[in-house]
Amino acid sequence: MAKATMITAFVGGALALGLCAGAMAEDELPTGKMLVDTCAGCHGTNGNSVGPASPTIAAMDPYVFVDMMIAFAEEDTYSTIMGRIARGYTEEEYELMGEYLHSQQFQPAEQEFDQALVDKGAGLHDKYCEKCHIEGGKPVPDEEDYYILAGQWTPYVENAMSDFREDRRILPKKMGRKLDRMLEAEGEESLAALYAFYAAYTDFESSGAGDDDEDDE
Repeated sequence: MAKATMITAFVGGALALGLCAGAMAEDELPTGKMLVDTCAGCHGTNGNSVGPASPTIAAMDPYVFVDMMIAFAEEDTYSTIMGRIARGYTEEEYELMGEYLHSQQFQPAEQEFDQALVDKGAGLHDKYCEKCHIEGGKPVPDEEDYYILAGQWTPYVENAMSDFREDRRILPKKMGRKLDRMLEAEGEESLAALYAFYAAYTDFESSGAGDDDEDDE
């Protein structure tokens, strides 16, 4: 009987310690790395995806990251699973994740592309995309509100474009105007050329694709 009482007391004490430890853990905010590590299954270690279905999010603009997570959570942006995942975090945790990802080195995806389309895609980017997606669409640390296109997985970029065109994502007005003008002048094949250019753009030390003198209107 005495032995049973000791065991009961031990288990009860252990549970109490566990509850206290849990309460302490809830009071402490996890680090950005701890939170981002939970994303590695789809987005790779430190945000560098190793599969074409998920984008690389390393070096991403933290403000864009937070806005996208909120949009997923509130179902303002179409997703398959990201809406459910985003609802599992707080906005403060989004910010920690965004800051950590922003500090990581972007690694271009190793993928095949049509070299014959790359030069055409470079010209199309200069004419229609460069004003917003500067330096060929690569991460630019000193700029805000940027999206990474250079070195991104082509299947992801294709899917994202389909979402925009089929109203599953909100298409910014400027982007919509530029896209319409490009498709009217260059045809649907112009998108394949852009995709090839972004897939081939792996020189992240260069100054970018060039300037676009065309106006925004």
